[in-house]
Amino acid sequence: MSFLNPTVITFMLYIIAMVAIGLYAYKSTSDFSDYILGGRSLGSVVTALSAGASDMSGWLLMGLPGAIYLIGLSKAWVAIGLIIGAWLNWLLVAGRLRVHTEVQNNSLTLPDYFTSRFDDKKKVLRAISALVILIFFAIYCASGMVAGARLFESIFGLNYSTALWISAIATISYVCIGGFLAISWTDTFQAGLMIFALLITPIMAYLAIGDVSQFASLLETARPHASNLFSGLSAVAIISSCAWGLGYFGQPHILVRFMAADSVRTIPNARRIGMTWMILCLGGAIAVGYIGIAFFQAHPNLASAVTQNHETIFIELTKILFNPWIAGVILAAILAAVMSTLSCQLLVCSSTLTEDLYKGFVRKNASQNELVWVGRLMVLAISVLAIILAFKPDSKVLGLVEYAWAGFGAAFGPLIILSLFWKRMTLNGAITGVIVGAVTVIAWEMTLKQSTGLYEIVPGFLLSFLSIVIVSLLGKAPSKQVVERFEQADHIYKQEMQNLNQK
Repeated sequence: MSFLNPTVITFMLYIIAMVAIGLYAYKSTSDFSDYILGGRSLGSVVTALSAGASDMSGWLLMGLPGAIYLIGLSKAWVAIGLIIGAWLNWLLVAGRLRVHTEVQNNSLTLPDYFTSRFDDKKKVLRAISALVILIFFAIYCASGMVAGARLFESIFGLNYSTALWISAIATISYVCIGGFLAISWTDTFQAGLMIFALLITPIMAYLAIGDVSQFASLLETARPHASNLFSGLSAVAIISSCAWGLGYFGQPHILVRFMAADSVRTIPNARRIGMTWMILCLGGAIAVGYIGIAFFQAHPNLASAVTQNHETIFIELTKILFNPWIAGVILAAILAAVMSTLSCQLLVCSSTLTEDLYKGFVRKNASQNELVWVGRLMVLAISVLAIILAFKPDSKVLGLVEYAWAGFGAAFGPLIILSLFWKRMTLNGAITGVIVGAVTVIAWEMTLKQSTGLYEIVPGFLLSFLSIVIVSLLGKAPSKQVVERFEQADHIYKQEMQNLNQK
């Protein structure tokens, strides 16, 4: 492909803009708190959109539309579950986590928060939770590298290995330079690009069908059950799809956005903005696949690429429907989805290695400047590991991504919820919950998932929750200091909410 092609030019301009934001954010990064949490300075708009963009990866623009195109609306249950889970996460967790992490010794990471919340003097919980984060995120990051490389292959006509390096460098550069602020600012821009692409593409596809009065008949001819939300689904299948929403309570790259908000008063408005964005984006992604069924039924001569790979439906519709200049901008939305998720995952891994392992066990008195540079080096280290894993895009390790979401949700979800609502929870209960949740997810996927059809997050989340409660109740009650810090944070949160409601 010629590099003077309008699509390529606009695509490259987008990448340059992202790196430029990283350079600008560099000036605002003075200490380690700035680097990994942005100095807790995010307003409601940036908090909402960066949380949304970091959540939605390339799956939003490729996986979901492709599944809807291939099967129909019965594949929309995952989106329904995600919307419910995200709303509950904003409502129940976001504000409380913002307050509790500040009261708990101004914690900068989740393992840091767990250490302070349960007075983990031996740092056992810190080490275990850090290990879980690193294992699952190494896999997540590798998956993001592969998705970015595949897109660069398509746009630039490069071989896979070259595309992998270029796409990785594009993301690594602004994360390494600008840290959390760079990621949050670029995520906000990327969120705008994603929603623009997902709203305009299905509208244009619908109008391009020609005789729109034939829409229903085209759907019926191509996919007779495409409009049936329950087609071919058992109760277990529906429960498994909706259970994806449980994962939100334990995703470190999403929870860290709540921790970075400038105050708890920011959260309610951020929730409204974030949920509106999410519903529109998921609705647009579903519409791309659904309307795409009728579009390619009406234009079968254009359907060869989508027939070969249904996940390319968004890319193919973009190429067909839009001027090359506009197509470059819209295709950049796929890279935006990939980069926004990958970048925050890299930073969470970096902060875990730096704050929870390097500072926690190696250099307790490290200076702020030292921690920032160690953090940057850790971004590079994790990136190299992810690139090595991504060099084999068909490797089975990338198949673990589905239960990486479940792993985080089961290992950390019950722990986060109970730590914010239950002062009787103990350190031993927390440790047991993390281990039980992670192990159940992996064991279930390897042994019982195929025979039962039940998504592993369901047993993992339930068993983790129960184990925390049982072990906590059987053990010695938390110390007076632990309970007092919990009550202090709980009081501050309730007071802030009361003041906000009175305005």
